[in-house]
Amino acid sequence: MKRLFSNYPIFQPFLAVALFWLVAASDAHAQGKDSTRIPVMSAIKLDTVQVGPQAVDTKGWLLTNKDIEIELGGAVHNLYNFKFDKAEKQFRSLRRRYPAHPMAYFLLGLATWWKMMPSNLEDTRYDKLFLAYMDTAEAKATALYRADNANYEASFFLSAAYGFKARFHSERHDWRQATVNSKKALEFLAKSRQANDLSVEFLFGEGLFNYYAVWIGEQYPWLRPILFFFPRGNRLQGLTQLRTVGQNATYTGPEANAFLLLIYSDEREKKTATALRIAERMNAEYPDNSRFERDYAKLSFAEGNFAACETSCRSMVNKITQGLPGYEAQTGRAATYILGWLMQHRHNNAAEARNYYQRCIVFSESAGHTQGGTIYSPIKTWPSWQLPTRTRPWPSATTRWCSKAVSGAATPTKRPLRFCAVTASKARQGVARRGKNA
Repeated sequence: MKRLFSNYPIFQPFLAVALFWLVAASDAHAQGKDSTRIPVMSAIKLDTVQVGPQAVDTKGWLLTNKDIEIELGGAVHNLYNFKFDKAEKQFRSLRRRYPAHPMAYFLLGLATWWKMMPSNLEDTRYDKLFLAYMDTAEAKATALYRADNANYEASFFLSAAYGFKARFHSERHDWRQATVNSKKALEFLAKSRQANDLSVEFLFGEGLFNYYAVWIGEQYPWLRPILFFFPRGNRLQGLTQLRTVGQNATYTGPEANAFLLLIYSDEREKKTATALRIAERMNAEYPDNSRFERDYAKLSFAEGNFAACETSCRSMVNKITQGLPGYEAQTGRAATYILGWLMQHRHNNAAEARNYYQRCIVFSESAGHTQGGTIYSPIKTWPSWQLPTRTRPWPSATTRWCSKAVSGAATPTKRPLRFCAVTASKARQGVARRGKNA
């Protein structure tokens, strides 16, 4: 049950390469032991001397403006709590007052990005709007950078905009655009790094790079020819930087915590309990963020905290019924499957279990997940739809398979039991037949 996040899109290889952008506000070794053994590209150096606040002219910067930070604190909270209308209203107000600054456009693009997150970025309705905001943020930041190439805030927003575009294009399988934008993001990351001492916000990108530069090299050795063109990373330093950002940053803090949640849930770190604490905190702070609530439910399930898991899953089902933003098929698929499992194995309620499993099938069809066995395990495990009893315990292999099914991690080549990969229509017909014979 502890590998629920192994199939998250963020860990796909090309998407991981695109993560070298290392963006801002949207799983003990030393450097020599943890770094990938890849030559550093001379044009991109991350070991430059950081400058003190007195050495930089920050006039006109918004990231270091405390009044703006206080004003936008509520807007950022609304964004991550999926109160998009309220957040966007506040961002548009900022845009009216600072039309030449990239910050408002970037935050509007970030809000659009999070509208896609509940679907695991599969929802393409917001593609054009997202790119329009990020392109505009890029244009505004470029103008500031050309006017002053020591404007590290402009470099920061350029790195962020290029980075988000890189990740977006990798999700859409446009590898050329993903690579081009990743390279540009890294170049401006190296420049913006010089302002790390000015604000913790600037530290986010470097933290992501330090961790994933090592992670990718170890996880995907065949990508090392690509990694040749990137600097080395440092896993432990990256984790420390992300924790610092998550605890202290206003704009990038939620993004840092979201990445820490995924990192600690990954098979390399295997710190599901740590990930659960982060998910619990994020779910408490942003209770209407379906992604955080879904992660909290899955991690509670993985850790055997079934009472909290059931409460969270019922909450998600209720919010789907209410039509809250972000509560849709992907969320319903996970919530109803877990509830079905709990009804079957914790409450011995076969009728309720069957009901939730059938609803899981409907949500899976709606989300387009009808291949790979991700919705069929509760149907194909028992040929006569006989739910296990205490005298017929759930096989351990099946338990591992079904825990993968919750997160969509199971595939035809990795499933522990030889379930048939059938079409959704056949699965539904099988349920109907068994229901008549029950």
